[in-house]
Amino acid sequence: MTDIDILIQAVDRADSSIKLLKAVEKLADVQSEKGIPTLIAALGYNNPGAAVAAVDGLIRIGEPAVKGLLDQLDSHNYTARSWAIRALAGIGDPRGLITLLGAATADFSMSVRRAAAKGLGTMKWHWFPDDLLEIAQYEALDALLFVIEQDEEWVVRYSAVVGLQSLGITFGQPTSEIKGVWRCQIERQLTQLLSTDLSLTVRARTENALQQLRSQSPNPPLLSVPSSLSTMDWHLILEKLYERKGVERQSIAEGDPRKYRKLAVTIHHRPHPNLEN
Repeated sequence: MTDIDILIQAVDRADSSIKLLKAVEKLADVQSEKGIPTLIAALGYNNPGAAVAAVDGLIRIGEPAVKGLLDQLDSHNYTARSWAIRALAGIGDPRGLITLLGAATADFSMSVRRAAAKGLGTMKWHWFPDDLLEIAQYEALDALLFVIEQDEEWVVRYSAVVGLQSLGITFGQPTSEIKGVWRCQIERQLTQLLSTDLSLTVRARTENALQQLRSQSPNPPLLSVPSSLSTMDWHLILEKLYERKGVERQSIAEGDPRKYRKLAVTIHHRPHPNLEN
């Protein structure tokens, strides 16, 4: 029996809340892909401490945990589902984009909306093919602007400000005219929030976000780490964006994925230069 098997067995055999917490923490610390199913299972236990440790471990494992987390979203156990969304938000994998868009704007749990809003700003944008990047970032921007305008909980608006700051930084060196417009829109919306939000904490964080954006280097470093997602993964992401917009809007507006219908076929049949597979 290997060391990782012993750690997994300790989680399975834990007979108290404290033992379970300690066992999950130890399993999470080794960051082994073999421990992913056990960590995901821990999300559904009635033990918030163990769930937090499992989420932390899954975030550190990163991309290999995403498929299992997405499968967890089909669970009827809402507690497990909410923790899975938190993990997806922390990982930032593009396959979690649609989930985070829905969670940030509509989940009834304040903590889930908060995690999703922050996660939308820190997606691995450098993984996206150029064909899909602009529409994905538009959706993230639209969702975050909705949150700071409509969410009643200050902690969620606070996280949306953090998300907008992160997203705005990615627009610091616009690669297209529209991204320059989006950057200005973020600063304008944050400036307005600075004088209208009822929460002193949100206003203070908004002021900090504006300072960070305005002092940003005009040439922020661009990440070039390639994505290991397949062309089919990107095809599915685009299809889900299309489905989301189809539900939200009756008419075709600027940025609607229906404008990108032909790209689904293109992305599916033509490997993108940034992809390894």
